[in-house]
Amino acid sequence: MPTLKSSSRRRFSMVVVGGVAALAATTGLSFAQTAGGSVRTIKIATSAESKPLSWGAIGVEPQGYEPDVLKAINAKLPQYKFEMEGAADIAQETGLVTGKYDIATGGYYKNPARSKQFLIPENPMGASLLKIYSRKGSGINELKDLVGKQIVPLTAGGGTYRYVTQWQTENPQYKIEIAGSNAGVPYPNRLNEIQNKKYDAAILPSNLGQQEVIENQKLDIVASDPILINNTVMLIHRSEKNEALLADVDKALKELKDDGTLSKISVKWFGEDIVKYIK
Repeated sequence: MPTLKSSSRRRFSMVVVGGVAALAATTGLSFAQTAGGSVRTIKIATSAESKPLSWGAIGVEPQGYEPDVLKAINAKLPQYKFEMEGAADIAQETGLVTGKYDIATGGYYKNPARSKQFLIPENPMGASLLKIYSRKGSGINELKDLVGKQIVPLTAGGGTYRYVTQWQTENPQYKIEIAGSNAGVPYPNRLNEIQNKKYDAAILPSNLGQQEVIENQKLDIVASDPILINNTVMLIHRSEKNEALLADVDKALKELKDDGTLSKISVKWFGEDIVKYIK
């Protein structure tokens, strides 16, 4: 008789465990959660001053394209709790290296140095479109059209400066006057300098909210088609425990692109579908 009871208990235990696993599969919860496992908190640093890509100081809930994408990812991954806070660019990467943050987002490009230092999902978060901003009717549509024009100074050593100088090297027949600057003049001011004819054009990533400024201030400025497209990625602190996080986030990003969620978030914040440019 005791043997029968013991056998019954084992069978009952198997039924309960099997039922929990089935419930997890149908509800989207991980088995660890339904069986008493804990939800892991993921600390995330987002850009503090890059509206509409991402903005929000410490203590203020981040807003923008990347925070909305992060929320959509978290909705697919209930085994994690994403906690976001705005941080300056230098603080983001420093905090990621030290492990203060598990994830950092800020319109980052993938390059060999970052690939070696951090974990990076194969699927991008979005795309950065480099465009030329000029007055309507200027006839400026591509870099060669900037010959003889006054161009807003580019941040010395920045990605745009490197791209334009490299293009100049590869196209020596077009002599473009490129000036480097560390002034850090806000882009709304730069757009007004084009409007007021101090400069003829500016070369800028299109995800900084220029279109909103142009519309709100009724500027006679237009953007060219993209002259350069770069995928943007999230960076993940390199550690053994974050390997699973990398795989989970990568899968979620693919699903969000495939089901059109990323495109909807893009149109909401940028007024255009940047996701269609993802390479």
